[in-house]
Amino acid sequence: MTELADKLPAAFQECRKIVEQADADRAVSLSFVPPELQGPVAALYAFDIETARIAAMVSQPLPGEIRLQWWRDRLNNPDDLGQGSPVAQALLATVERFSLPLDAFERFLEARIFDLYNDPMPGRSEFEAYAGETTATVIMLVAMVLDREVANQIADAAGHAGVACLASSALMHEERHRALRQNFVPGDVLASTGLQGGDWLTEDSATLRPARLAIAAYASEHLRQVEAQLPSLASKIRPAILPALCCRTLLNRIVAGGGTQVTQGIGPVRRSWLYWRAMRR
Repeated sequence: MTELADKLPAAFQECRKIVEQADADRAVSLSFVPPELQGPVAALYAFDIETARIAAMVSQPLPGEIRLQWWRDRLNNPDDLGQGSPVAQALLATVERFSLPLDAFERFLEARIFDLYNDPMPGRSEFEAYAGETTATVIMLVAMVLDREVANQIADAAGHAGVACLASSALMHEERHRALRQNFVPGDVLASTGLQGGDWLTEDSATLRPARLAIAAYASEHLRQVEAQLPSLASKIRPAILPALCCRTLLNRIVAGGGTQVTQGIGPVRRSWLYWRAMRR
């Protein structure tokens, strides 16, 4: 493991770079994490980002499943030193240092298989299960890194945050998902506005306005639970939930616009102020 230890500073730095380039909400939240824990938290975020990108990197599901299996193999065989991948190296070191549960990563990778196929999301139950195994799991793992003793405080809020973040992502990244033929919108939410699952990928923007409002209402319902629980969370683990708070700006804009498509999230100044205030509540 000495060889891996020598590579870790560069590996963690690469994770920080990936997060900064791909996810401003998470990148800024790292500044509220103690310096000695920023690398491990960035490793978890980079792992999430890298696995989410797989669907866009392959033209068929099988190569994507092979790549997901590659991640399973790295986690189950730490002695291979991540096969030269900086993100894998940083992740392995993080899992070992904080004794993170491997079964959580297994469920995460299993859920990611959905990304590779063009199946519509059946309903809210399936959507919430997917969000729980992906986004919410990352929040929980980050909380374990921040303070294992009180991490369980965030479990319920993490579940709601996962749903709010995933639903908000479906709204904000609508065009990207359409290009990949990915449909993360719960079918029963679409049905409540008179649409079917496939309509989310094919209908014109004006027709989708009622659906966007319904999705925003669904996300907002879960986000309110996060916001209500925030003051009761130990300050040490609050950074894990900070990125979810940024969803409020997007959801408010969609409602204010009557369901018009919104592709821009919170601005940098407002984001920093939101985080600062949340950490002091």
